[in-house]
Amino acid sequence: MSRIPLAVVLSLGLSLAACGGDDSGGGGGGGGAPSLSFTSGGTASFGENGTGTAYTAAATGGSGAITYSLGSGGDNALFSIDGTSGALTFKAAPNFEWPRDSNRDNIYDVTVTASAGGASASRTVAVTVTDRSGRVALRRVGEGFTQPLFVTGRGDNSGKVLVVQKGGLVRVLDPLTGVIDATAFLDVRDQIATDGERGLLGLALAPDFSTTGVFYAYLTATNGAINIRRYTATAAGASGAGDTLLTIAHPANNHNGGWIAFDKNGLLVAAVGDGGGGGDPSGNAQNTNVLLGKILRIDVRSDAYPADPNRDYAIPMTNPFASMGGAPEIWHWGLRNPFRNSFDRETGHLYIGDVGQSAIEEINFASSGSPGLNYGWNILEGTSFYAGGSTTGLTPPVAQYAQGTGPLQGKSVTGGYVYRGPVVSMRAQYVFGDFVNKRMWSIPVANMVQGTTLANTAFTDRTTAFAPSAGAVGSITSFGEDDFANLYVVDFDGEIFLMDEVDEGA
Repeated sequence: MSRIPLAVVLSLGLSLAACGGDDSGGGGGGGGAPSLSFTSGGTASFGENGTGTAYTAAATGGSGAITYSLGSGGDNALFSIDGTSGALTFKAAPNFEWPRDSNRDNIYDVTVTASAGGASASRTVAVTVTDRSGRVALRRVGEGFTQPLFVTGRGDNSGKVLVVQKGGLVRVLDPLTGVIDATAFLDVRDQIATDGERGLLGLALAPDFSTTGVFYAYLTATNGAINIRRYTATAAGASGAGDTLLTIAHPANNHNGGWIAFDKNGLLVAAVGDGGGGGDPSGNAQNTNVLLGKILRIDVRSDAYPADPNRDYAIPMTNPFASMGGAPEIWHWGLRNPFRNSFDRETGHLYIGDVGQSAIEEINFASSGSPGLNYGWNILEGTSFYAGGSTTGLTPPVAQYAQGTGPLQGKSVTGGYVYRGPVVSMRAQYVFGDFVNKRMWSIPVANMVQGTTLANTAFTDRTTAFAPSAGAVGSITSFGEDDFANLYVVDFDGEIFLMDEVDEGA
């Protein structure tokens, strides 16, 4: 029998080791160690609020025991992995309605690395969190504010929100932690009057805020006049007089309106009260030559009045009085105090919560392509006669309720939003409430049709169902949306609540 030289034996052994295993898993090192490859898939599904293993990593190859670890950054920080078994778990139970993945779509991208004997392989796993039907309720996400009036998204997809306080500060809240940033987003405390219903009333981020930092504030100046001002966000917070775009003299300290927002065409829309007093004594709401008692629409991207420091904007040509008669800024009129309103982010339609005088609270509607609607105040209050006059051409509310103390009554409507957020059972419901009676209702938006006025018997009373486990909803000054269509409720007493879904029995 012939002998194989030792050098040949060693050479063959090294060649076999270098060729062993699956080469899909990345590199061996250490002088040709066998490579690793994953045998577990690249996707997993996991129910919200669940605990336990979301995914089990498995790999083959290498030499010796295989250990598992996670990459750094991104969604990896939200997980733990058992280095021996490969069991991947959430550090905190995931919430479908409040996702924490980097792009907030409930798909968590996790990088798992397997290592053995100097070889390693990595795999990115997409863990999808699925919805679990539960009970809709409010969750307190912020407290300690001073007379908050409005909430809106931070505009940077961080999940943070801006809380507008009547006294002149806009604070930044992280709803996930409840932490309020030390630096105010806006400070105009020395720029405003706050008696009665005056103050810092509304806020709107420009459509290009993410690149320009430009935003707009609706406030009452120290002389009581309504101002719409432009500011630019800074790391130290914005403050001062800003750039005043529009000034409206206001004779009383109530019925200021206060809502502003951008429509789908990038035009700034503002809601202005009738000037105050009882019953619109000056007849402002029906006078199309004045801006009180109106919904205004202006183009803040240019200035058609360079010589007028109080008119820093242009007029959209589709405004009803853009080229003839009436004030060209007017989009709709015949309103008493349209304090809180909203655009449906899906359709662009406008919903107006107009506070009543002594009998009726109403919700008005305008489709995105319908300028020039007259909602009837003070000829009518809701669908009932008030001062009287011709009703020709008037647009009735799409919903109304009588003033009173019953579960479907109130004394000061707070207009809401068409819900488009992650709580599936509430989607396409218009959610609104009452400041005085401290109640919340919803109406299927499909039932809110121009030309038909729904009575309060069409409302679903959500007050008890929405009751939070911590805190209590008091006087509702506003509803609001964040960057991801989550719905918030603002309590004048200082608390902020988020619509959420909890497991049955929780």
